[in-house]
Amino acid sequence: MRRAKSGGATKPRGQKRPGTSRAPASAPSADRARRPAVQAGGGSRASARQPAAKRRSPPAQEAGPGEPPPVPPLPPPPPAALAASELDLGEQRERWETFQKRQRLSFEGAAKLLLDTYEYQGLVKHTGGCHCGAVRFEVWASADLHIFDCNCSICKKKQNKHFIVPASRFKLLKGADSITTYTFNTHKAQHTFCKRCGVQSFYSPRSNPGGFGIAPHCLDEGTVRSVVVEEFNGSDWEKAMKEHKTIKNMSKE
Repeated sequence: MRRAKSGGATKPRGQKRPGTSRAPASAPSADRARRPAVQAGGGSRASARQPAAKRRSPPAQEAGPGEPPPVPPLPPPPPAALAASELDLGEQRERWETFQKRQRLSFEGAAKLLLDTYEYQGLVKHTGGCHCGAVRFEVWASADLHIFDCNCSICKKKQNKHFIVPASRFKLLKGADSITTYTFNTHKAQHTFCKRCGVQSFYSPRSNPGGFGIAPHCLDEGTVRSVVVEEFNGSDWEKAMKEHKTIKNMSKE
């Protein structure tokens, strides 16, 4: 043990001498007070007392090599659609409910009746299908039909007379599983027909891939008022399409 050198009697370490308040220079407690304690990881006690959130490094913005990319937050779910009973009909609610009761219609049925009446003004709803009844459809078109009589290689063989409507005015009622398709050459025309009876009641023509060609002879009776037939020179298809002024627009709204 280190002893202080003095002319008087030796006093135990740590006792103060009279007239002085300074601690001995060799006291270990003074060294510890002046030097911050070092942690095993190299940090000080002051840093160890910091909250854990401050000690953590901020998350990386980009994934490192071999790491999966960060997952972006999911967007909030869209607001739920209002039910029919929650629609604000205002002063027309009583009239609407009375109309439904008189016509014996559901909310959807009443809406469909109004849409059928006013959405396609000037048009009528035709229904039709194949021979065996496996395929059924409805289509909104004029009561006065404009029919194309094409003489291309396939239309000539199967007598494919048809009128053209936009796809939005056509609805397949049943028979999606009963339909098969034949294509050839450019494969743009989709010649659909019933797998059971072989009748083509509608198809997607090459001239109007955004619409449907409907066979007038496959419509149910009672909705056609008149028919006008136009011959189309499909045997020289490119030239006929270039010269025709209106056929491309027949599948547009």
